[in-house]
Order: sequence, then C-alpha cells, then structure tokens
Amino acid sequence: MKKSKIMKYFSTNNPAHKVSLAEAVIKGLAPDNGLYMPERIPVLPVELIEKMSEMTFREIGYAVIGALFSEDLSEKQIHELVDHTLTFDAPLVKVEEDVYSLELFHGPTLAFKDFGARFCSKLMSMLVGERSQKVRVLVATSGDTGSAVANGFLGVEGVEVIILFPKGKVSPLQEMQFTTLGQNITALEVDGVFDDCQTLVKQAFLDPELNQKLLLTSANSINIARWIPQCLYYLYAYSRLPKNGKKVVFAVPSGNFGNIGAGILAQRMGLPIDHFVAATNVNKVVPEYLHGFPFQAKPSVPTVSNSMDVGNPSNFPRLQALYSGDERLFREKVKGYFYTDSQTVEAIRAVKPKGYILDPHGAVGYLGLKDFMESNSGYVGVFLETAHPGKFRDVVEEALGEKLVLPERLAAFLKGEKKVFPIGNSFGEFKGFLEGLVP
Repeated sequence: MKKSKIMKYFSTNNPAHKVSLAEAVIKGLAPDNGLYMPERIPVLPVELIEKMSEMTFREIGYAVIGALFSEDLSEKQIHELVDHTLTFDAPLVKVEEDVYSLELFHGPTLAFKDFGARFCSKLMSMLVGERSQKVRVLVATSGDTGSAVANGFLGVEGVEVIILFPKGKVSPLQEMQFTTLGQNITALEVDGVFDDCQTLVKQAFLDPELNQKLLLTSANSINIARWIPQCLYYLYAYSRLPKNGKKVVFAVPSGNFGNIGAGILAQRMGLPIDHFVAATNVNKVVPEYLHGFPFQAKPSVPTVSNSMDVGNPSNFPRLQALYSGDERLFREKVKGYFYTDSQTVEAIRAVKPKGYILDPHGAVGYLGLKDFMESNSGYVGVFLETAHPGKFRDVVEEALGEKLVLPERLAAFLKGEKKVFPIGNSFGEFKGFLEGLVP
C-alpha cells in the first residue's frame, strides 16, 4: 500500500533542500555540494529481522528495498531491481573462534562494489526512462569503484561512463578491469592522487555552464543508489551469523566511508549490531576524529591497501547525519583504528596458516576487529573482505612468498587492450574534455 507522504531526500548541507528519488539518483550530488539522505529511515519489524535466517538473500532484499523505495517504485520494479543486483552470494566464512569474514567478492569484478554498481545502473535506467538527453556518469576511483561501475553500466543505453583514476596509484589488475572495456566506458588517467579525481568530479557537478549543456551524475558512493543497497549484505550476514548469545560487531575497512555508512543505515533500520569498527590504513582522518580530534582532511598517502587511500572521505557528512550530528553517540558506537603497510602485510602472513588468504583491505578490517575484541569481551565479530586477494596479487604474493591462482574472470581482464586518456589535475582541462562531449 502506498503511503500518503512520498519520501524525499535532503542535502546534508541544507536539510531544507529536498528532492525526489529520481532527482537524487540522477543528479547524484546536491547543488550545495551536500550528499542526499532519506528524510525518514524505516524501522523493520523485529519479527522480520528474526525471520531473516529462514529467508533467501533476495527475499531479504525485497523486504528491505521495499521498505525504503515502495513509495516510488512498484513491487515489480523492486523485484527486478533486487533480482538484477543479487545474482551472487556473500558468504560468511569462519576464520577463527568468533571471527568471521563476510566475503563480498563473488560478483562480476570480484569486489564489494558490484552490489551497489549493479543496483545503481538498474535503478538509474528505470528512472531515466524516456529522457532524450544522454546521462554522463562521472566516477572517481581509487580502484574497485571504477571496475564495478564500468562493468555495471557497460552497454546500458543512454548512459556514458567517464572514470577518473590516479596515474600509477591503482593496482594493474584493477586498472585493466575498466580501461579495456570500450563501448560507453571512457577512462581518464589523472596526473595526481584519488582526492584530485574526486575534487574534479565534484567541481564538474557544481559548474553551472557544464550542467546547462550536459546531464551529469555520479555512481560513486556519494550517490544514494550506489550507497543504500550495501545495507543488504549486513542484514544477510547478521541472519547467517552464529551469535550464541553474544553481542555483534562489524569491522569495515574504510576509505570513503560509504560501506560503513550503509552498515549504520542497516542498524538504524533495526538491525541489532552493537558496534562498528572503522579500520583504515595510515589515511587516518576518521580514526583520529573518533579518538576526539577535530575532523581535518589531509592529502592522501599511498599504501598497499590503495582502495582506501583517501584523505578527505566524501561520506563523512553522511555518517554525521546518520547520528543526527551527535558526536558523542558517533564516537561511542564507532571505534576507529589505523594500520601501517607492515602491519597489513604481517596480518596476511599470520592468517594464512589458519587456512584463509586476506587481501590488503580485508587484512586491515581483520586487524581492527581483533583489536576491538581484545579490549571488549562477549562479542562475535565480522570483518568485511571487500575484494578477492588476486586483485592485489603483487602485495599478497610478496607477503606469502607464493603465487596465487587467479580466478578465470580476473585473468580474462589481463588479455584486454588498455585505452586511456591522460589529463592533468586542473579543472580547466577536465572541463574542456567534458565540453568536447556536447553534441
């Protein structure tokens, strides 16, 4: 049954600025540079959450996406959206006593962003409908976002994807996953770091001249259509987790902080997660904030866990909004830890004898979980393994002193022909490229 009040989405910079689902998804970023958030977060019935252990992943998806989007989408559209998104599993794997890995790398590009990218491409195609103007999706990537979005949108009619990535700062395999596709996917190699790529994308969204000429949107986690569906695997994991009367903590390797934000969204919807751990590499602005310091963006530092090399996390305002600006509650419910490259590599080595191979990002999540559980008893913990270790095989192979066997899907990307357009990190040059796209 439709509710009388249609859900609106507000800007984190100005809660009075509210738009429809279609505008929030198609524009991506608010005109005041804020991120869109749902004005209401539905709370799922306790009985539904308890029943999820008997439900399939897709059945959970229908219920949760229905609760969030039923005012804008029909039941048929919700089922199509979920069916398109959840075509692969997200298994929980026991690594040691009370420690589980949530494997999010069983999708087409073997990274967690496949969930959000597939959902986003399908929802955007539904909402764009019969619009005559081509949609240009601008994406800044430090690795996995680019490959997931490129493969999610590949061949989607009426949509052109432009991916900006920092030169020499993305693993070779990740790079091949979005630079060899062609069709409606264009890769721009930026002479700079990820934060430069992200800044260029935001500047484009806020440029009045460009937005008069082109319909620009984002498929980074700043877009609610990329961000919201990530809450689904937290609900699914919780439903499969052997809790044995213990409290639950999720440890999330974090860069732009969209993934942990989606977990907090699930918690706000009623999922009884007691704590979250935000685990980062030495790009530690959020862990420092969680330890009582003011939030202060810094230049990003290259690490072996390159997908988290973010010095100014764009989803931080969304986390603040989820806690209604209550810093005390934010710092109480989310614990922050950061780790060096040597600690990350040592974790990969230490866990291998347990029969499990971590990727560098999962290793950071594992370390955060272990440190939290050492200081807090009575928990069962889940860390998110966000990418297949083969995507970072140079780091993993060096850590373990052995060769990894790549899944066929990954190996296939290495046979493609790379095609990129090199640009500097000035907005003028990027704007010139975009203006060249105007028919």
